[in-house]
Amino acid sequence: MTQTNNRLLDEMARLMNDAAGVAEGVRREFQTLLHSQAERILRDMDVVTREEFEAVKEMAARAREENERLAARLAEVEKKLAK
Repeated sequence: MTQTNNRLLDEMARLMNDAAGVAEGVRREFQTLLHSQAERILRDMDVVTREEFEAVKEMAARAREENERLAARLAEVEKKLAK
């Protein structure tokens, strides 16, 4: 009787282990599907990437600095012309 119980428990343990493996596979498949759908939606919305945003932000900062330099230079030229 003990051997039969052990075999039954072994089979149940193996079945539970297989079920856990299948559940993990389903979870990974669902996660992959969800990720690809989210990427597709964002692509369709024409949302910029982080890299593109950072590049434009840097360009704007440089343009602002150049504008300030040019404004200062223009003020100097106007000051000289006023004399």
